[in-house]
Order: sequence, then structure tokens, then C-alpha cells
Amino acid sequence: MPLPEGQWNLSYSSNGIHPGANLTFGTFSTGYGLTDPYEITYGDADVGDTPMPRRDGVRLGQDFKSTATLTFEIGVDTVDAAMSQHGRHGANLDAVSRIMQAWDGEAVRRRFGTPAVLRTTQGGRARRFYGRPRKIAAAASRLTRQGHTPVIASFLSLDGVAYDDTEQVLRVDINPPPHRGLVGPLTTPLRMVGAGATKVPGEAIVGGTKPAWPVITIYGPISQPACEVVGRWKASLNLTLAAGERVIIDTRPWALTVLRNGSASVAGKLTRSSPLLPDMRLTPGRSDFVLRGSDATGLAYMTVAWRDAYAYL
Repeated sequence: MPLPEGQWNLSYSSNGIHPGANLTFGTFSTGYGLTDPYEITYGDADVGDTPMPRRDGVRLGQDFKSTATLTFEIGVDTVDAAMSQHGRHGANLDAVSRIMQAWDGEAVRRRFGTPAVLRTTQGGRARRFYGRPRKIAAAASRLTRQGHTPVIASFLSLDGVAYDDTEQVLRVDINPPPHRGLVGPLTTPLRMVGAGATKVPGEAIVGGTKPAWPVITIYGPISQPACEVVGRWKASLNLTLAAGERVIIDTRPWALTVLRNGSASVAGKLTRSSPLLPDMRLTPGRSDFVLRGSDATGLAYMTVAWRDAYAYL
């Protein structure tokens, strides 16, 4: 469910004894209002320029984008929490403790390659960033005893990309649905009535301004399964899936895994002709997916999930 306009939410799951987080902030109704607008700072690119020997200038190389940092100036407000100064002071210390606990992120920072999620709604657009909470500092203030403490917090976006908060999911069966054609008796003149089909099976419409990262899940029974984007690439696996089994190809940069039944890595089963996982991104626009392989039952299928990606909110 989208957040109300202007709000932000930091979330990650628990990890053993370390609790997860689900902190909403950004408006004063949450108790954690922004005292200044949020700021997104993009890091310097890792440029691959090479000096030209005995000549002016450089030879341009491959440049790689760095991370982005989101910075928030938050007013932790509990002025209305109690009638007495003592009560407001205690409530404010509790509220500061909650945001400090969420931003500590011990549950997520102890997991290799696992990001936290920072969601927001800005201008009616529900977006999310993947990364980790970083610095946080509560400023010493005389107002704390009155129920107000300024806090500065930052969040590291691992790729600086804003993703649509709604995930798109497409199902592709190994056998396309039957085309029933025309049913008689027919009279002239022939006319098409009712709603026409606006989308063919396997057709994905990717929005956003940047290529999206798909998560492809193939369900058995099937042998030598392959996911093909017509005219672009084909990812084939040298394995057999029984009924009830699945293989997940996760191309997202914080995952980059090929897992059987969600646990065992079968990345080595990708054929040599398959593209590298980072090269399986989906360009904005139309992509046509086809599931290939051997399945005598005709029950095999796959799902393709992605989030539209944007260079900015």
C-alpha cells in the first residue's frame, strides 16, 4: 500500500536476536517530521579515462556510476505526548531511541549483500530505494526536555536508482492459450464486438527511464528450461525440474543468484550461450518472453517480476 504523500518508510527483516525495523517518518503526524527537504547526493563516477602519450587530452574509457546518499533532517517531536515537562522529556527520549534503533540496522548490516528498503511517496509517485541506513546523530538541544530533538540521518542507496514501489509480475506458460477462432453460425457483414485483446501472452511492458532488473522463476516439470526475450537474449539451464520444483534467476545487483528451490545454487547450470546476469536487464518498452524446454505435461510455466526503474524520483 502506498505511503501518504511526503512520508518515508525504512524497513528490513529481523535476523536472529536482532529485531527488524518498520519506521515511518517525514511528516509531523508521524512524530518524525522533516525540518528541511530531503537531499539526494550522487557520488563521483569511477572514470576510466587514460592519458594520451605525447598528445593533449585523454582517451575516454568506460565510466561506472557510484552510489547515492539520501540525507534527512528530522525533528523528533513529542510536545503533545504529555502535559508535564518530565513526561514530554521521557517520551522524547523514547522516540529518539526508536529512530536510533531503526537506523542502527544491525539485523541487515550483518547480512552480506542484503539491502534495506527505503520507501516514499513524492508528487503522487510511490518509489523505493535499496541500500542501508548509515550515519545518524541526535543534536544536543535544550528543547529535548520540552519534547523536541533534531536528528540528522543518512541512507546509502546502493545504485542511486529509484524503483517503482509496485512490482510487476508476468506469467508465461509453456503452452500458449488456445485460439478459438470464429464460432458459427456466421452472418454478413462480420463484425468484431466486445473488448479486444490488447496484450499477447508473454508480452511485458516495462516503464521507467532506466532498464529494469527481472527476477525469473521457472516451475517444473520441465527439462532444459530456457527463458527467451525474443530478439534480445536467451538464458538456458542444463537441468531438469520435477513437478513442484523451481529455479529462480535473480538478476538484481544485490542478489545475482540462480537458486534451485530457493536455496541450492545452480548458477553453473547456465549454458555458455546464456548472457551474464547483469546483461539480462529489460529496456523500457515492450519485451516478449517465451518459455522453452521439454515438458510432456504442458504444465510448466514461469513468472517474470520486475520494478520500473527511474534515474530520479
